[in-house]
Amino acid sequence: MPICNLSGTSCGRWSSWMCKDKELPPVLIIASISILGTCLLVWVSKTARGKAQLPPGPRGFPILGYLPFLGPNLHQLFMELAQNYGPIYKLSIGQKLCVIISSPTLVKEIVRHQDVTFANRNPTIAAKTFSYGGKDIAFAPYGPEWRLLRKVFVREMQSNANLDAFYSLRRSKVKKSVRDVYGKKIGEPVDVGELAFLTVINMISGMFSGGNLGQEGEIDIGAKFRVAVAELVEILGKPNVSDFFPFLARFDIQGVKRKMEEVSQRIEKIYDHVIDQCIKKKQQQSGEMGEITDRKDFLHFLLEFKEQDTEKSISRQQIKALLMDIVIGGIDTSPTTVEWAMAEMMLHPQVMKKAQEELTNVVGINNLVEEFHIQELPYLHSIVKETLRLHPVAPLLLPRCPTESCNVGGYIIPKGTKVFLNVWAMHRDPEFWDHPQSSNQRGSLVLYLPFGSGRRICVGLPLGERMVMYLLATFLHMFNWKLPGGANPDTSEKLGIVLEKSTPLVIIPTPRLFNLELYT
Repeated sequence: MPICNLSGTSCGRWSSWMCKDKELPPVLIIASISILGTCLLVWVSKTARGKAQLPPGPRGFPILGYLPFLGPNLHQLFMELAQNYGPIYKLSIGQKLCVIISSPTLVKEIVRHQDVTFANRNPTIAAKTFSYGGKDIAFAPYGPEWRLLRKVFVREMQSNANLDAFYSLRRSKVKKSVRDVYGKKIGEPVDVGELAFLTVINMISGMFSGGNLGQEGEIDIGAKFRVAVAELVEILGKPNVSDFFPFLARFDIQGVKRKMEEVSQRIEKIYDHVIDQCIKKKQQQSGEMGEITDRKDFLHFLLEFKEQDTEKSISRQQIKALLMDIVIGGIDTSPTTVEWAMAEMMLHPQVMKKAQEELTNVVGINNLVEEFHIQELPYLHSIVKETLRLHPVAPLLLPRCPTESCNVGGYIIPKGTKVFLNVWAMHRDPEFWDHPQSSNQRGSLVLYLPFGSGRRICVGLPLGERMVMYLLATFLHMFNWKLPGGANPDTSEKLGIVLEKSTPLVIIPTPRLFNLELYT
């Protein structure tokens, strides 16, 4: 039996009230209106409340909202926006919601009180590509695999005993750089950033491969590696519109993914060669008990975990991703810090003079700087810390991404939001620093976060500190430095993957010590 005859001639007994010629009961009309009104009020209330709970910020535009990320001084732009919208605000960039925080109190909420919630990353397309889809420490999601990789890297590869074992290798690379400067560059302008970069890349490649980045027939693998790493760092630092408009990712409009895949494949080929050589060397040196008698480079540690048939085993792809972290994390940040420190000392020659006097007293005028001297150089340590305060290598750190919507400072941070911690602004905030352009902080250590904090703090810190201090101490002890023409260095900044000088620091070295045999 039909519910209703649309022709209006007859109706079923169960639903005669629905026929065209029948009126709706008043109670049904009232109930319907009440239900619809209640739903509308709830929807309006939720919408208004949701908007109110989001942090304040400028209105987002699908295309124009992306343009600020193209600028070289993004961290400074964020600081200016904070003056208008407060220490926590939102910024819609394309289809992505970003939240920028520059308050020490709110940052403490992120890195300590809700550290687990904010322990994930939101990697860019380029970062996903070079890290094999996030199989490294920097970009892997927080979980058992990430904890295993971090444990291996921190406890095994970067233990004091293992870093000490490779001191002779680091020492030889630094001495080679001194010889090169003395033999070819005395009285000539030297690009300090380039000098530090070449020294650091030689130190790191030697430590992770045991010196296997050498010759392969007539091909200089070391030189190929340096070129590829420099290209990879450059690609990582460029903004990619597809990161903020995911629907464009498949088109790869700027060619970022294609370029990163090409460079990563070149580096991967080198890694495969070095890993195979390491495995071969390990097999040759293994005794009856399957043990290696010589020192273990980073690869040896990783390969030992690869061979374990347990939950602690790591794959070859994870090994290569971790090597990428070691190379990228150390090669670009440490030389940049050395260059900024030298630039600041060129601006403040009395600081350089005092640092050199400390080196003379601790090391002596007839000795080379050794790593054991570093702990006896408090003034030089202060110079490095102050350099990192004024010029943190990652002024916004790597963005965090909450795994669930949460409350920070009375505002809702939706799940999946990119959260930037503007440490550059915090390091210069006059509310917390007596002289924000020139002196140390007062108050809580949460104000000083050049390497981040919490679970996602930079895991390469022990090695990075050693390299920066050793390089800087050696350059200052062995040479006097002056600017060509006596001009002041340019201290303007350029933001890529790290905060670099917009123009390279080019200065002239002359021997500082009387015993010239120390330079050969």
